[in-house]
Amino acid sequence: MNKGNNTIEKKISYSEFKTWKECPYKHNLSYVQGLSSFRGNLYSAFGTAIHEVCESILLKKKNNLELVFNNSFQREILLSEEKGVKIDPKLKAELTAQSAPIYSNLEETLNNKFGNYEVFSVEEPLYEKIEEFNAYDRSFKGFIDAVIKSEDGYYYIIDWKTCSWGWSSQKKSDPIVNYQLTFYKNFFCKKNKIDPKKVKTMFVLLKRTAKKEQIEFVEVTSGTKKVNNSLKLLEKAVINIENNVKIKNRLSCKYCDFYKTENCK
Repeated sequence: MNKGNNTIEKKISYSEFKTWKECPYKHNLSYVQGLSSFRGNLYSAFGTAIHEVCESILLKKKNNLELVFNNSFQREILLSEEKGVKIDPKLKAELTAQSAPIYSNLEETLNNKFGNYEVFSVEEPLYEKIEEFNAYDRSFKGFIDAVIKSEDGYYYIIDWKTCSWGWSSQKKSDPIVNYQLTFYKNFFCKKNKIDPKKVKTMFVLLKRTAKKEQIEFVEVTSGTKKVNNSLKLLEKAVINIENNVKIKNRLSCKYCDFYKTENCK
């Protein structure tokens, strides 16, 4: 981002970090060269629409939730269609039907989990200078889906995740997956000057095809050791990015958008 003095503001996000961890070459294509082949799809449109409904529920906007979902879903679909994505009408109908059991139960589920809570923020922006190591003037950038505060004074950082039936135990314990919330907690506490001991983190799984328990809380612990480990790996990423290291990780090719394209043969 250019400022008045024509300097470039340097930053790194969790998504960028995760892409680097998957494949430094993919990172170079995506974040250095600015290439992207992702045009959106029905599943990403569903996720965006559900996120909007969750925000509406937390902020108690008293909107028609079905209408909120449908309007957002259709808007995202149109954006994808403009980029040449073909939409399967049968899948679209299935996803639309799968949304109601999620948002219909969310408010009650949150009340049962947290009791009489208050909403601290939704879509909270993070743009904090990285001072834990030499980050070459980078800041950590991110958006926290929601932060709620319980009556006992604890803050809960929440990240909504739409999925099919749920997550495997392996994914729930994957450190790279969990580092998203570890980073968020670290920089949220710095930004708001809150004691990390008063902050808890969790993914909230919003399941499309689950027969029951469409909403699941996956709590992530982020003590001092885990925070330090995450920052060490973030430092390694920053050093490699700064030095333009772009080695291909052939083990990540299968699901890569650039696989067998002119950008990565």
